[in-house]
Amino acid sequence: MAAAEPSVAALAGGGVGAGAPSGGVPVLFCFSVFARPASVPHGAGYDVLIQKFLSLYGDQLDMHRKFVVQLFAEEWGQYVDLPKGFAVSERCKLRLVPLQIQLTTLGNLTPPSTVFFCCDMQERFRPAIKYFGDIISVGQRLLQGARILGIPVIITEQYPKGLGSTVQEIDLTGVKLVLPKTKFSMVLPEVEAALAEIPGVRSVVLFGVETHVCIQQTALELVGRGIEVHIVADATSSRSMMDRMFALERLARTGIIVTTSEAVLLQLVADKDHPKFKEIQNLIKASAPESGLLSKV
Repeated sequence: MAAAEPSVAALAGGGVGAGAPSGGVPVLFCFSVFARPASVPHGAGYDVLIQKFLSLYGDQLDMHRKFVVQLFAEEWGQYVDLPKGFAVSERCKLRLVPLQIQLTTLGNLTPPSTVFFCCDMQERFRPAIKYFGDIISVGQRLLQGARILGIPVIITEQYPKGLGSTVQEIDLTGVKLVLPKTKFSMVLPEVEAALAEIPGVRSVVLFGVETHVCIQQTALELVGRGIEVHIVADATSSRSMMDRMFALERLARTGIIVTTSEAVLLQLVADKDHPKFKEIQNLIKASAPESGLLSKV
């Protein structure tokens, strides 16, 4: 990880500008939910790549934090730390990842900067997941709220060929994406591309199953990309309440916000004079189920 040692500030004094010379090697530069194509000279190394990231994303970077540059490795199907002495010789995809997670977050939610993630609410999980009926009910309420407020929704299904589709109670009307996956995290290439198409995304509201597996891994990956994550405690569960409890505790310690469905929906409208307040109020007139999840948060 020698390539991660300099801070961005240490390399901010000059170098490659936004317009690389024509005829260079094409590179896709990714940061957070963004992906921007550019070109660099053949043989460009770490310092040049950092300068290019700065030219593309400088106004969004904390200049005094440390970052690692990662290369997408086709043989592994995921990003790996940039090899020591790496020089660009062919078309490639790079991303800049902060090494430190900011633990203090305000947790503000606004509809234009928020996306809802619904994770693996599938039929085969029904008999195994504790209080599954309750989290289906709350999840459906959240999706209704998303439709009212115009918030994009991304849904995944874990190996649907074997585990079935999303339960019928979950209304998929207006959902932006429904994707199959085998990876536990929801952060798939298609999801990253969808997020990059939504301007100004800062927050993801995340719910589904299982808390200690797919929810946890999704949340950690999103935070690593600079996205603020709100996990809806009354809409997420596991087969084991111990797994669920310790996952939520761990995630809260990393700065991820553990919240409730009603808190999320009211935070998104923010004002009784909001034009959609009455519709949201109708959704929450009946309180969310106070199931056995309550004592296991």
